[in-house]
Amino acid sequence: MPGDPSGGRGDPLPPLERRFRRGVAYSYQTVWFDTMPADQLTATFAALADPTRRAILARLVHGEATVNELAAPFPMSAQAVGKHLRVLEGAGLIERRRTAQLRPSRLRAVPLKDAAEWFDTYREFWEAGFDRMDQRLRDDD
Repeated sequence: MPGDPSGGRGDPLPPLERRFRRGVAYSYQTVWFDTMPADQLTATFAALADPTRRAILARLVHGEATVNELAAPFPMSAQAVGKHLRVLEGAGLIERRRTAQLRPSRLRAVPLKDAAEWFDTYREFWEAGFDRMDQRLRDDD
């Protein structure tokens, strides 16, 4: 049926939402990067949403590493870590280069700096709220 988001299967949800509903969150996240256009800040936050990717970035702060070195502390295959690396690379958070048979990854800090600057725009709001809370606590004493 034309216009039927289920592709004629009778499910009213679009394919990505069907997959997400079934609990295939990783496929949902991977497909999202391949199909949806995003500005740099959105891509950065989407990549940072996963704890494994945040841990990979924390490791890369100490220097470049290969997929096998990055996979060592995780209970997953090097192939699964490679998928996380592709998401991070797509978001511009890492870059990979070829050295003989290896493809070491290294951190690209510029997108993280941009995200930190975005957060800084709200710092005045947070600090004002904390100042009001401090004043209220002092008034209660």
